[in-house]
Amino acid sequence: MDPTRDNPLIRFSTFWWALGTFLIFAVLLTVLWLFLREEPVTPEDVAAEKRYETKAKIFEAQAAAISPKAIEAATVKVAAELAASSPAAVEKPEQLIPGSPTAGKLAAGGGDAVDLDAVNATTPAADAPIDPAVLEMGKASFLVCSACHGPNGEGGPAAPPLAESEWVTGPVSNLIKIQLRGLTGPITVKGKEYNFPAPMAPMAYQTDEQIAAVLTYVRNNFGNKASAVTAEQVAALRSEVGKPILTAEELIQP
Repeated sequence: MDPTRDNPLIRFSTFWWALGTFLIFAVLLTVLWLFLREEPVTPEDVAAEKRYETKAKIFEAQAAAISPKAIEAATVKVAAELAASSPAAVEKPEQLIPGSPTAGKLAAGGGDAVDLDAVNATTPAADAPIDPAVLEMGKASFLVCSACHGPNGEGGPAAPPLAESEWVTGPVSNLIKIQLRGLTGPITVKGKEYNFPAPMAPMAYQTDEQIAAVLTYVRNNFGNKASAVTAEQVAALRSEVGKPILTAEELIQP
């Protein structure tokens, strides 16, 4: 028998060499796993990526439209005005808080009735030229809409398509009311019914000009071609703010 096989020192060093080799191999495998592994892609990951892309575009558009210095100056001015202000009664429909007692009274029949035919009758001709600045404003505002309706108006898991939609090119009053009150329940677009678990939230915080611009942009993109929407038409329907969320049955069928 080889006497070295029973040498304790040799056995001890062999054991530690083997253990060291195993540990080095384990470390190498761990490093390879960390650098080469791929995270699983889920629908939530895809949706989050789109949201972050939209967020970046919104911030970029805001930065291009308003400089940081202007925002800082406006913040100081607004803060001073707020500190010196005192509570005042609600005078305009756009100041209403959805679900508030005042909004409840309005929903129960308050506010002036609006002649929708008269509002739609003031729509410009479909071939009338549209101010490019209005389309640019609408394009910037649509970045918010695209999170649900898709960047090209193709629709998505949370909203129906806007591309080549009969609702988009239909009566202007429909779009304005949806913008001011939101929309819930089923709606049929191009022969297909859509019914989403969450309703579209009202977007009444926007100015009349912003709402008119984004609706004009949608009505003239994504395969749509229709007349512009005017700020005066939006203003005429401001009394819709605070009323319950709309259903398709309450709109003029396109």
